[in-house]
Amino acid sequence: MANEPQDPSRRAFAQRLATCAVGAAIILGLRPRFAAADDGKMEQKAVQYQDKPKGSQQCDKCSLFQPPNACKSVQGTISPQGWCAIFTPKA
Repeated sequence: MANEPQDPSRRAFAQRLATCAVGAAIILGLRPRFAAADDGKMEQKAVQYQDKPKGSQQCDKCSLFQPPNACKSVQGTISPQGWCAIFTPKA
């Protein structure tokens, strides 16, 4: 009976250790996603990107557009005739 108080604490310690290990695995598993998104650019969905113009506004008339198909602020391939909510006309 002298060992009974130690058994639950050993079990609790093992459970906490397992919980921490699972938590660390989850965090480390998500880390590459954070690194990939850490290029300073926003996702296309976040800026409402579309591959067609909005009126006279289109990417190749935007100061952020980088020919032939990139943007300084938005991730991925950008159509010169596309549009997004952060459109900034060239000066």
